[in-house]
Amino acid sequence: MAIEVTDRDRAKALRREALLRESARLFATRGFSAVSLEDLGAAVGVSGPAVYRHFSGKQALLGALLIDVSQRLHDGGSAVVARDTDPRTKLHDLIVFHVTFALSESDVIRVQDRDLSQLATADHEKVRSLQRAYIQGWMQVLGELLPDLDVAERRLRVQAGFGLINSTPHSVGSSAHASFTAATLVAMTTAALLAELSDGEYVAAPAIM
Repeated sequence: MAIEVTDRDRAKALRREALLRESARLFATRGFSAVSLEDLGAAVGVSGPAVYRHFSGKQALLGALLIDVSQRLHDGGSAVVARDTDPRTKLHDLIVFHVTFALSESDVIRVQDRDLSQLATADHEKVRSLQRAYIQGWMQVLGELLPDLDVAERRLRVQAGFGLINSTPHSVGSSAHASFTAATLVAMTTAALLAELSDGEYVAAPAIM
């Protein structure tokens, strides 16, 4: 038997989505500690105490925000890894997926980088579990392309690639050249992940004078 969705249910769901969206913006702009429940309520047109109808408090709202972003990254990455395509195409698609996400969700990226430590223990563990699974999918694909890399180096390359991509929202903001930014990030991340070392050793680039 189908469950009827009432206008009240829809309004509540929309308010919850608005709170998540505005919390990302406010936390990114001011930092988690500097944002009050009153600020969050005002951003969506309700009083501060009304936020409790949707979340048990500001920390719970942060948890919902970061679990949501981690879940979406995990699910999107898993879908790419499961495709019936060759490893090189999968890697390209993973990079494009993450770049697109980082550029369109820059507020959430900033919040995750800065305020992850503010999460309640259970939410922190959930986020970390989803992140580990997401990284594992990338490592699997990279291992198919570069089977001689050990687990530690694959993890290092993947995390370095994330660092390259995720740092961009901090510097470019809402760039008017989004397509150029995305293409540059895809090319640079691909090069970093697939870079070859000389006899297994790092070769320093010549100094720029």
